[in-house]
Amino acid sequence: MVEPLLEVAGLSVDYLTEAGDVRAVDRVSFTVEAGEFLGIVGESGSGKSTLLFGMTRLLSPPGEVVEGTITFRGRDMVQLGREQLRRIRWREVSVVMQSAMNALNPMKSIGAQLEDTLDAHEKLSAEAVRRRSVEVLELVGIDPVHLRSYPHQLSGGMRQRAMIAMALLFTPQLVVMDEPTSALDVVAQRSLMTKIKDLQRTLGFAVVFVTHDMSVVRRYADRVLVMYAGQIAEAAGTEAIFTSPRHPYTRGLIDAFPSVTGARRELAGIPGSPPDLARLPSGCRFHPRCPEVMPECVGREPELYPVDDAEVRCLLYARHAAEAR
Repeated sequence: MVEPLLEVAGLSVDYLTEAGDVRAVDRVSFTVEAGEFLGIVGESGSGKSTLLFGMTRLLSPPGEVVEGTITFRGRDMVQLGREQLRRIRWREVSVVMQSAMNALNPMKSIGAQLEDTLDAHEKLSAEAVRRRSVEVLELVGIDPVHLRSYPHQLSGGMRQRAMIAMALLFTPQLVVMDEPTSALDVVAQRSLMTKIKDLQRTLGFAVVFVTHDMSVVRRYADRVLVMYAGQIAEAAGTEAIFTSPRHPYTRGLIDAFPSVTGARRELAGIPGSPPDLARLPSGCRFHPRCPEVMPECVGREPELYPVDDAEVRCLLYARHAAEAR
């Protein structure tokens, strides 16, 4: 059996504060296969971005990985030192941040920033640097004339494409993206996502894509993790998530998002707000907002139960999982 490209097992991330430790990611496990597009969705505060920064070892204090393993191509990244991680980043794993305007240096041209990234990981001649910079800009659909442009001179969509170009300088096997379309209008969003998907098919890299936009996930992801209050609420193939969502939270997310196809329906929001991670409710973390809450949900914390080809953290499926054993 071929090992997955990335395997995250029992990963927990705490924010260590003076008022006490807050667990933002709680025992999360999943795999990413080579060439796969994995979408991670959930409301703000569900732990999506913290999970992303934890699995790429980019957390800053007070965030800290406190449990679990992150195995990338046979190496546990939790155990690697700074220099070992530096050799992996960009060459094998790269990250596209949420806001390109904040991630790019406003004082340097796009060409200078591409050059800095190349110089940090490989010593090339000036001509080789320019040639590779031109190649990656053309890959993402940007005219190489913009090597001389500064970030503020580019549109939001072009800035995000420039970030993707930087992430592809060394043709990594895994590209991790933190809501790269959140600041874009729908036309720029569609253009950017189509380009990402085309590049993925052409170059063969895997993508872990964090977003709150269900329509983006439905169109582009192969598999979906739904997160709530630091845990995986449901994990399944994209088609299964949208045609037969099992967790009440997943159904709530889908019902809250408009569709341009099918019969017209009223949007139905999820009542209440995500819990304060420092004061979690007893039992199921979703039970105060759940339309299908049962008395046992208040005192019993659900596991992640296997249901057919999915995994669901809901007591509605506890009996099904027990019978399957």
